[in-house]
Amino acid sequence: MKLIQVEELTKNFRQAVKSPGLAGAVKHLFTQSYREKLAVDRISFSIEEGEAVAYVGPNGAGKSTTIKMLTGILTPTTGSIVVDGLVPYQQRTRNAKTIGAVFGQRSQLWYDIPIIESFSLIKDIYEVPSDVYKRNMDRFTEMLGLAEFLNLPTRKLSLGQRMRADLAAALLHNPKIIYLDEPTIGLDISVKVKIRQFIKELNKEQGTTIVLTTHDLEDIEDICRRLIIIDHGRILYDGSLQAVKDSFARERTFHVQLKEEAPQLAHIIRQHPEMILEEQQGRQLSIRFDRLRFTAGEILALVMQYGEIIDFRIDEPRIEQVIRKLYDGELELNQQLMGAYNR
Repeated sequence: MKLIQVEELTKNFRQAVKSPGLAGAVKHLFTQSYREKLAVDRISFSIEEGEAVAYVGPNGAGKSTTIKMLTGILTPTTGSIVVDGLVPYQQRTRNAKTIGAVFGQRSQLWYDIPIIESFSLIKDIYEVPSDVYKRNMDRFTEMLGLAEFLNLPTRKLSLGQRMRADLAAALLHNPKIIYLDEPTIGLDISVKVKIRQFIKELNKEQGTTIVLTTHDLEDIEDICRRLIIIDHGRILYDGSLQAVKDSFARERTFHVQLKEEAPQLAHIIRQHPEMILEEQQGRQLSIRFDRLRFTAGEILALVMQYGEIIDFRIDEPRIEQVIRKLYDGELELNQQLMGAYNR
């Protein structure tokens, strides 16, 4: 079932053009000049109920503008949006009851009152039944570690505490869709891990649809299976994360520690045209290989022919370098990858 349907969506902004200085400001009072800024350019996509989708792109690509149109904050210039049977900018109140949103740079909590009182106000605003509110509060308090700061006002929270509280606030009314705009920005590793795990469990156990925009590519790999890349207002790619990995992130690195040095093994690897000896320090070797040409088991078997293995690990291909290269124009997506995403 398609929960979100976007067709030929476009958003133009009208920006004032002013000359610098006092003279420019005075001139603008009498003769206004404007230019059009195309933020989103005829994009189309659909999202199924229960999907976890990463919506990514460089700064200024059109990500936040798209999210604001999906939530009903902005009205499209042209095109159509339907979210759970509603047009967000026309039916804002009804749409708000079916969605949750977390914006990393802004809080929806009241600044000067305790967090628990903010939650109580949100319960009344969304008309959350008392039993649902209690059940959710118990669960969120345990999973997000809210107990330590529930009675503190928002202004006294650390960034990590505020993000956990904002995430709970956005989910108190059991929304079908949660929009996460940079939910882990500026957080330390332990808090990031806690938030990622919470989001994954929410998606898996409750079937909540996740739309994630982030520059933290570990968030993408940990939470999402589908990737939409946007740049200059146009969608560059819409498909599975694995397909991008298979095409552009094929290399693995096998790190191994041997009981004794094995110069013959190093020689064999150097002579092999499809393997690269990245590093050799005594009994430690790092071998880079194409994961579509060799399995990890084959590499392991080769190493075991020449030495006894004490320890090893395999670095999996990461999406981070691929997406950065796409941003920089170093890679071009082929026609097969650019096809529409089909479940």
